[in-house]
Amino acid sequence: MTPNSPRRIIIGDVHGHYTGLMTLIEALDPGTEDQVYFLGDLIDRGPQSAQVVEFVKSSSYQSLLGNHEQLLLESFPNGQVFTPALQAWLQSGGRATVASYGDSGVLREHIDWIRTLPTHIDLGDLWLVHAGVHPDLPIEHQTSQEFCWIREEFHGSPRPYFANKTIITGHTITFTFPGVTPGAIAQGQGWLDIDTGAYHPKSGWLTALDVDHGKVIQVNVYNQMVRTLMLEEATTKVELGRVSRKQALHR
Repeated sequence: MTPNSPRRIIIGDVHGHYTGLMTLIEALDPGTEDQVYFLGDLIDRGPQSAQVVEFVKSSSYQSLLGNHEQLLLESFPNGQVFTPALQAWLQSGGRATVASYGDSGVLREHIDWIRTLPTHIDLGDLWLVHAGVHPDLPIEHQTSQEFCWIREEFHGSPRPYFANKTIITGHTITFTFPGVTPGAIAQGQGWLDIDTGAYHPKSGWLTALDVDHGKVIQVNVYNQMVRTLMLEEATTKVELGRVSRKQALHR
């Protein structure tokens, strides 16, 4: 791998922070041969979800379905409002998303695009998914409930799910694992979690992983500070038996 080799760049949960994402993209400066992947949760909580979705939709980049996108889709099944699901979504960060659309009229178009997002992407040596996998189920028996929502069963598994692939996830803010500081990547048995809590005031770090060059590029969405770290120095290993975590679990 040479410094100028094409990169596979994986970006964690953006949560509506468009300005920070643009700072990150500028720092990354992706070339035409670079592959950029988003792990889902483009929307909710941050102030510019509509802009984030439009940017990713209009780009050549790929995105996964996250649990926040799933909450949105469940709020509008068959294009109609389903009030119970809508109320759950609004209480989980959806109000900021609705506000970001205003009267632009593009929400329905974005919903149609979100419906096309995959729940996982297999890159051979890497397996991208928003939340994780159930360690006791074969892939073909798992659903978006596992891929978009799972936490403890996946993080606490004593063995890697794949023998020859690393699973890369977002979904669970890394500092909620014991011993992991804000901004650090969490590493477990066969997985890396790169959701460093962009929306959370305790962190603000939005993370991109240049996996083939072993680099972590981050921007703090609150002050636009950019930093680049080697993967080894940015990563904290999560000890088995401690992954029950201090669970202020965010939807």
